[in-house]
Amino acid sequence: MTEAERDLRIHAHKSHLLCLLIHTARRNRWCNDSEVQNSLRPLLSKKVASLLKPRPNLSQFGQTESLKDGLEQIGRTFKAKYQVTERGLRRCLWAEAPEHLEKYEPPDDMDSCIGRDDFQTAARTLEGSRDTGAQLLCALLRSAGVQARLVASFQPLGFTAGGPTLPKPQTVKMTTSKAKAEEMQRLAKAKQEVAPSPAIPSARRRLGHPNATAYRVPTMTAAPSTSRPVKIHKPLRESPYPVYWVEVLDVAHQRWQPVDPLVTDTLWKPAKLEPPASDRDNNLTYVLAFESDGTAKDVTRRYAKGYAAKTRKLRIETAEADGAHWWAKALKVFARRRPTDVDHIEASELEATASREPMPRNVADFKDHPIYALERHLRRHEVLKADAQPAGTVSAGSRAPLETIYRRRDVRIARSRDKWYRMGRDVKPMEMPVKFLTKRVNTKPGEYVDDGYGGDVRDAEGTPVFTEEQTEEYRPPPVVRGRVPKNKFGNIDLYVPSMVPKGGVWIADDSEDEPSSARAAFILGIDYAPALTGFLFKGRQGTAVLNGVVVAEEYEEAMRAVKAGLSDVEAQQQQDRRATAALRMWKRFLMVLRIHERVYAGVSAEERAADEAGRGLVADG
Repeated sequence: MTEAERDLRIHAHKSHLLCLLIHTARRNRWCNDSEVQNSLRPLLSKKVASLLKPRPNLSQFGQTESLKDGLEQIGRTFKAKYQVTERGLRRCLWAEAPEHLEKYEPPDDMDSCIGRDDFQTAARTLEGSRDTGAQLLCALLRSAGVQARLVASFQPLGFTAGGPTLPKPQTVKMTTSKAKAEEMQRLAKAKQEVAPSPAIPSARRRLGHPNATAYRVPTMTAAPSTSRPVKIHKPLRESPYPVYWVEVLDVAHQRWQPVDPLVTDTLWKPAKLEPPASDRDNNLTYVLAFESDGTAKDVTRRYAKGYAAKTRKLRIETAEADGAHWWAKALKVFARRRPTDVDHIEASELEATASREPMPRNVADFKDHPIYALERHLRRHEVLKADAQPAGTVSAGSRAPLETIYRRRDVRIARSRDKWYRMGRDVKPMEMPVKFLTKRVNTKPGEYVDDGYGGDVRDAEGTPVFTEEQTEEYRPPPVVRGRVPKNKFGNIDLYVPSMVPKGGVWIADDSEDEPSSARAAFILGIDYAPALTGFLFKGRQGTAVLNGVVVAEEYEEAMRAVKAGLSDVEAQQQQDRRATAALRMWKRFLMVLRIHERVYAGVSAEERAADEAGRGLVADG
């Protein structure tokens, strides 16, 4: 996969996530619809309703058992009444070639619940997809006064390579919808014909009758069936794990517990809801829970057994450097302004679940793991600190040697001298490099590669790199008697604010419209140095970025006063230029009017009006 393809997939992944967020939030609002809840309320008996709302005088254990008993009963009732006739959401896959998408046709049994009216109809008929069933169950529980959350396992397009792809279209086209309907009618008719007909006396039964030879058997025809056509539903092949389910608040223990009577028929068992990696139609990557007030929370850690080892690699947090910030910003719209006690308890519970995650058993799972690391997976600029302690061992196979497992906190980033200098740090004297970075084999002669290690000259062993413990904060030469220290190019390196020399001050140019600080220093006649704040790389060329100047701190007030005066002068000049342009336009307009009057001098009013109307100068009245 090329970098452009990866960027395209990441953008598609993020867009799909936003669409799924809005889609689930809309379905969550439908669960609060009064018409939907009124249609489902007859499924609740008085006994079940009392069990779902335990009495306060019961013990903590008794309240929980009462709630579980009520959920089991309403789950069995709902599962018996609700009929799954359509296919719900499933995992979205990439196509291998564009022509595969051109011939793609959505399945005929896909979920038809699109609008609120369809959702209300499904509540009355108790038919639809598994997803709609879970949403209706959430509405039913909310109508009973239970604090229920609608939980959705998002199935967005992935951004990694090597996953399953969209099946190729079949060469033989499937039968049309009309042909399928005719086939269903034929099967129903055949089923009716197989039904037993009224008994007719056979010839063998009449052999003992005295007038058997004169007895004539009447011709009897079967009466047409008046029964309704049998509705035959095509069996659905779906993942044995749900995409939607419900979470119920156990008030006694202040914990959210999952409920799924339609698919897995489980209660209080979050570990049973995660599909295996081999499931082609379902992949648990993002699990969000929506409450009745519209707030939502990411609860993936509750259901993912290997969140740090496997699930995290498929999420947006690892796709981009600011992926975690982007996802937090997307969820901020659905966040509660003031977290409740239940929210704090749940946050602690999720953190405890993450801390209890066991060490991976597969070598591949250690790559980019946030807690553990293998030496084979370290990047070029990563090294282990000298006193790193082993956390365990792992083997790639029965015959492979054991590899030592280290903690990620013992991994250090190593950079070259120039790179540390650009970060405002300097390598301590007499420090030995922790490693040498060899030259990249794909680097062409004369090609610049910004690999993050700086522009040090490589020796025979490579580029020496150092860790942060081997560096100290860079201290530039101070400003003495108003003279600012400069490099060989006449500038001053100012990659970070700490590189401002002692006795100096940095006067930055915040915008392009602002007067140049260098011009203000030139007007004052003081010594200054343009500030080199970085480099801008385009293609194979690097361009220095200069922003503002550094002057002696005693000239700061004068510099800002001159810059303010230059701003006023620039504003007055712009006003003068606009006024001059306006006067020039008025002068041209008056000149045209004079020429117009001079041309029509001595012409009658009728001829002038006719001529102007012919040229469109006078509107039709």
